[in-house]
Amino acid sequence: MAQSPAAPADRPVREITSANHSLAELGAIARERPLLRLSDEVAKTIDDGARYVLSISRQDRHIYGVNTGFGSLCETRIPPDRMSDLQHKHLMSHACGVGDPVPEHISRLVMLVKLLTFRAGHSGVSLATVERMIEHWNAGVIPVIPQRGTVGASGDLAPLAHLALPLIGLGEVYHRGRRVPAAEALAELGWQPLRLGPKEGLALTNGVQYINSLAADSILRAGELIKCADVVCALSIQAFSCAETFYQKVLHDTSRHEERGVVAANLRKLLEDSNHHTLPGCNAAKEDPYSFRCAPQVHAAVRQTHGFADGVVERECNSVSDNPLFFADTDQVILGGNLHGESTAFALDFLAIAMSELANISERRTYQLLSGQHGLPSFLAAEPGLDSGLMIPQYTSAALVNENKVLATPASVDTIPTCQLQEDHVSMGGTSAYKLDRIIRNTEYVLAIELLTAVQAIDLNPGLRLSAATRSIVDEFRERVPFLAEDRLQAADVEQARAHLRAHRSDWAAALA
Repeated sequence: MAQSPAAPADRPVREITSANHSLAELGAIARERPLLRLSDEVAKTIDDGARYVLSISRQDRHIYGVNTGFGSLCETRIPPDRMSDLQHKHLMSHACGVGDPVPEHISRLVMLVKLLTFRAGHSGVSLATVERMIEHWNAGVIPVIPQRGTVGASGDLAPLAHLALPLIGLGEVYHRGRRVPAAEALAELGWQPLRLGPKEGLALTNGVQYINSLAADSILRAGELIKCADVVCALSIQAFSCAETFYQKVLHDTSRHEERGVVAANLRKLLEDSNHHTLPGCNAAKEDPYSFRCAPQVHAAVRQTHGFADGVVERECNSVSDNPLFFADTDQVILGGNLHGESTAFALDFLAIAMSELANISERRTYQLLSGQHGLPSFLAAEPGLDSGLMIPQYTSAALVNENKVLATPASVDTIPTCQLQEDHVSMGGTSAYKLDRIIRNTEYVLAIELLTAVQAIDLNPGLRLSAATRSIVDEFRERVPFLAEDRLQAADVEQARAHLRAHRSDWAAALA
């Protein structure tokens, strides 16, 4: 077995065991890039499973993906001397991804989730192949995976084939800060391409580790944005001189939705000691527009959906997603549907709807802040008429919200049969994942525009005393984006607001429940 180059002394080692991992843990491993190694228990389990597959591979029976073709070719027998060729041809023929590659950290996450599915020893992949994958990780030889091409069932065949190609010296990798042919990186390290054994090519491409990894990344980013929405909403509440009633504990104690109480508690924490509800611009009846008054209910519903998606995808990432599965202890080869990504597709489509709504209510608050009500000037312009103020950033926000609504149409309600009707129902979870990523990016802009608008309105709300928590947020923002005294190029301000949100979202999220 080739040895990885010596790692920096301060690079930690993370052992792959049978333990369950949260999505936050997986995201941290992909981000921090520790050295990986298998625990002795997992290494033995993988080796035992591979030895079992090897022992049955020459039996006179159909063993799918071992001595048969793939998909609708499942009844076509492959002679023993061509079994390795079958696995290599499988990787080459299935590597049909298109489009820009996913970022390197996503490729790392896919590698990690793929390694987790091998832990139980049911896939038949050899210990040597798993250890070579780990060596690739440890040496920073990371596969280049085109973004598109999976239907989210039959396994994520195309992207996972690109994931596996470097093991046999094909495809491209990220290495030492460059995108290079895998053969070049392997030669530089003195590694020989692997020769795959029975079932190994199929084991590497089967399962939905690609869409699960995209899902994990989106869920982690969405989780931070959901908490940031509470921060931005608190700024808007003060800027609009809203009432203090709708986030009180006694109100939310009447609800059986605990997430509503969490959002309300966040708002109370963020708004403590502010005088926004005493100002002349405050609605005398305390009947603020729903985008403010119902924020705890809407933000809570988004949190509920996010929690559902997090739980589903965590279970998926820690499960065995492959077909067929081998059970050496009972001498069984089980054909089934663990390669189908419907659970992930549903979760992603549901979260896409929720994140679209988070952007929707944010845009509505932006609109209200520009409406010339509650003592604020029209469009938050110092001299309305001559200046348009923040009129047009709201148009941009509206356009993005409209795009989100279109993208929130579930992909999982569709299926297009593949492989001569052998694979006649697929999840389309890849499309669900791409759409959600776009919605999250759009929502980030929409929240940034609300942030930009709320801080401008705060500066134009005479007599407003901000809470201590939000005072520091406003002061930090003003160091990056100055007050809009007269019209200037707003695109730059929007981008700066987004950059500010990105720079602070982890800290803001960490400070809230």
